[in-house]
Amino acid sequence: MIDVHEDKKLQTVLAAIESSLAMIEFDTDGKVLWVNEHFAQSMGYQPSEMKGMRHASFCTPAFRSSPEYLKLWESLRCGKTFQDKIQRVRKDGRLIWLEATYMPIIGDKGIPVSVLKIATNIDAREQLATRLTGNLLRMSDELLSRAQEGKESSKQIKESVDSVAAISEENMVILLQLERQSDSIRGIVRLIKDISSQTNLLALNAAIEAAHAKEYGRGFAVVAGEIRKLAAQVEQATREANAYVEGIETRVREIGESTKRSRTAAEESRRRIQQAVEAFEGIGEAAHDLDGQAKEMKLILT
Repeated sequence: MIDVHEDKKLQTVLAAIESSLAMIEFDTDGKVLWVNEHFAQSMGYQPSEMKGMRHASFCTPAFRSSPEYLKLWESLRCGKTFQDKIQRVRKDGRLIWLEATYMPIIGDKGIPVSVLKIATNIDAREQLATRLTGNLLRMSDELLSRAQEGKESSKQIKESVDSVAAISEENMVILLQLERQSDSIRGIVRLIKDISSQTNLLALNAAIEAAHAKEYGRGFAVVAGEIRKLAAQVEQATREANAYVEGIETRVREIGESTKRSRTAAEESRRRIQQAVEAFEGIGEAAHDLDGQAKEMKLILT
């Protein structure tokens, strides 16, 4: 005995499902038996157009000629349900993504007599996900490219700084040599000054002796005077030479301090550039990770 109330309730539930979901029914050979308005609209057809069409007509050429397609229908004929995200071909040739469930309808003899497919149009979501994945791939490629460029630029700058640092080291060696040479010159100047002082003293003694000798010492006095003049000139020259040496030493000290500052700055720049290179390497690794995740997402979506 059929409970009319329960039968009405079931019909109400089925009507509610049909009004909100895309549904289509196939026979076990894949021919369309029935289709509702939602499914037909999603595929770009009128319901009447789809009756009698083959399931393969809605599949891509690659899928319908694949072993997976044969396996799908073999499983459905054996009463196995199939559920997955699928891609189908609309009437206008465009592809559409559906979240579909294939449910075999079991007859009185316990074998499937038809297959009911309930689907949800997820095309907008999949298109958005595809665009986002594409954007992620482009971003990761651009990030990786810029990180590589930054790394190469930093290396070039580092090489330039290393060159400047090497030149600074060479300059320091030259400056040390100049300091030693200045010390040597100063020693020579002191020696000349001492000789000049001794010569001047000898000239003075000669002049005294010439005075004691009176007219016999006149010639000797003239020689002593010339020696005194020569000693004075030497002393003047040594003072000038000493002043020049002091000036050179001052400049050497100034250049030395400047070179030391340059060397310190070069070392600091080299350290900071190395940090930048390491940072760019970190960005590159992050870009690789992002690229891998984007490609993984792309595989999941397809």
